[in-house]
Amino acid sequence: MTKQANYRPQPAGQCLKPVLALAAILLLSGCSELGYLLSNDKVTDADNDQVVFVGDSIFALSGEIQNQLEARAGETFRRYTVSGAELSGDLIAPSIPDQFREAVTDNPDIETVVGDAGGNDILIPAIALNSNNCKTPWWRFGRLSKQCRDFIDDIYVDAVDFLNEMAEADVQNGILTGYYYTKNGLFRLDDMKEAVDYGNATLARACENSVLNCTFVDPRWVINDRDIIFDGIHPADSGSKKIADLIWPKLQPLLLSPSVPAGKRPGPHSAIPLAGQLQ
Repeated sequence: MTKQANYRPQPAGQCLKPVLALAAILLLSGCSELGYLLSNDKVTDADNDQVVFVGDSIFALSGEIQNQLEARAGETFRRYTVSGAELSGDLIAPSIPDQFREAVTDNPDIETVVGDAGGNDILIPAIALNSNNCKTPWWRFGRLSKQCRDFIDDIYVDAVDFLNEMAEADVQNGILTGYYYTKNGLFRLDDMKEAVDYGNATLARACENSVLNCTFVDPRWVINDRDIIFDGIHPADSGSKKIADLIWPKLQPLLLSPSVPAGKRPGPHSAIPLAGQLQ
């Protein structure tokens, strides 16, 4: 159900604990509708339709990051985030590129896209079977496996192509939020640090090398274990506020004057390169 511009979801509370515990099992078994059930409501008609949020459950589960930013802006934005979303693939939820395509279909007049991408591509296989070898046990002495590095390098290609797709759709600005260190909780995830480090560096490079005017936001240095809920993954209200604190200085100037730096945006007849063509 689409919510109107004045709708503001409440922060997630303690009632989420039993729901998330069951949901985690269903998510990993491929229940494709559950992503919507564990997401704040989609908003397709907001005060400012030119700002669109896409991403995974870091943004979608409670919606508190968006709540914080909307409160500071004094206006609402469109929301398409879905829990379980990946950059590539739609087993659990519509992919993050598909979220953006839906937003374009609803209203193509988009100036700024805010969100995250790529976290579930790494995390879901790590939780299920660690099939990409992205966990780093103590005996590896902080060395991330080559298999995981190669896998994350493939995510780089998907990320650049997605950001270039935004630019081709005449989006002027992108704010790409990276990931923080997970902790042991419902899942044992304190051995993902090296994968998070490599993943964030890769996403930042994708942001820089795309043709979109893209800004990368890195939350690793502000989020601690107390800012993460019991599952070891998602931000508590304090964590959501800290992430919003990082995004706001990047978003606010775009709301006041959505200008684009010279030389970053392609001209009307410029070809949008694929990631494989970038040096």
